[in-house]
Amino acid sequence: MFAGFDWDVIQRSAGYLFREGMTFTVTLTVLAMSGGIVLGTALAMMRLSSVKPLALLAGGYVNLMRSVPLLLVIFWFYFLVPYIGAWVIGAKQPVQVGAILSSVITFTLFEAAYYCEIMRAGIQSIPRGQVWAGYALGLNYWQTMGTVVLPQAFRNMLPVLLTQTIILFQDTSLVYVLSITDFLGAAAKVAQRDGRLVEMYLFVAVVYFIISFFLSHQVKRLQAKLAVPGRM
Repeated sequence: MFAGFDWDVIQRSAGYLFREGMTFTVTLTVLAMSGGIVLGTALAMMRLSSVKPLALLAGGYVNLMRSVPLLLVIFWFYFLVPYIGAWVIGAKQPVQVGAILSSVITFTLFEAAYYCEIMRAGIQSIPRGQVWAGYALGLNYWQTMGTVVLPQAFRNMLPVLLTQTIILFQDTSLVYVLSITDFLGAAAKVAQRDGRLVEMYLFVAVVYFIISFFLSHQVKRLQAKLAVPGRM
């Protein structure tokens, strides 16, 4: 079955694939995860706020992002944001955003909707009495959330947040449509250059599987550890 495979093409291109492609993939994942968690946490607090306009605004944003395919959002930001930016600042020409910056912004804003729902569930899992205790100490809503509720919510939701990050890591391969040299994009360039599509795409699939499986296993171990009362 594999008699016609050119295994040497993988060995020849492995350095390029990991040095250029995987570096960008991991960088994009980390940036989108960091920005997405921060923005998602803010959105979660807005959704749980008693101020109705804030709750409706955050809810509308989350529902919109979760209802639109990620690939479509990538195209939206890449093609429309330059014109929106020009309209905002009053420029006559579209603002040059670039594919890389556009992908970072897109994934951050898209993933924030999912992190928001995770954090909202984590916040709601904290006993209400702790919120009232924070108020009793003279803390306002935001101080209570920041010092009492969120630290516990993060701990409870950490396995789910990491699981969503694994999904984000897989989804970053979609930047291939913008001709960005991520791991999949780098493999596609080698495959087209050497005419070895099967070998390269199979290698990419195996690498994604190994990394995702390993990370999922680590998340399960973390989840089991956090489930033990009193153990950090």
